[in-house]
Amino acid sequence: MRIGVRTLAIIVLIFAVVSLGVGIVFVQQGFAQEAFLVDAMTQEQITTSGVEGIVDNMDKAQTAGDTVREHRHGISPTYGELLAGERFDPTNPAQLSYAQALNLENYLYLAVASFGVFTVVKASGAFMILMGLALGATGFGLMSKS
Repeated sequence: MRIGVRTLAIIVLIFAVVSLGVGIVFVQQGFAQEAFLVDAMTQEQITTSGVEGIVDNMDKAQTAGDTVREHRHGISPTYGELLAGERFDPTNPAQLSYAQALNLENYLYLAVASFGVFTVVKASGAFMILMGLALGATGFGLMSKS
């Protein structure tokens, strides 16, 4: 089976359009989800020592998460040591503080991971857009040869 230059050009142009479309969606979603997370974090108004202002970006979330972890380890080095073989007691102030710190720490580290994913998604989208443009140029070049 032999594929003509014109058919090949059309196939390449289809891939170019798909790549451009998917790339645009990736970039748009990366920015949209990042804006959503920043807005949610701004509404929470989380502040910690070592962080200027509210926690609303990757660096601040990392610093705040590390600070909360350090404070949590001041209560007890591990969850197992905190419980000392017993069950969780929500009336025990140390156990309750530890659990609340663990929840906040998880929230902050999840934000750090999310900001990283947003960066990867936007970079992948930008790469797809560049590849779409390159494929489009190649497709039009092939089309002019047919």
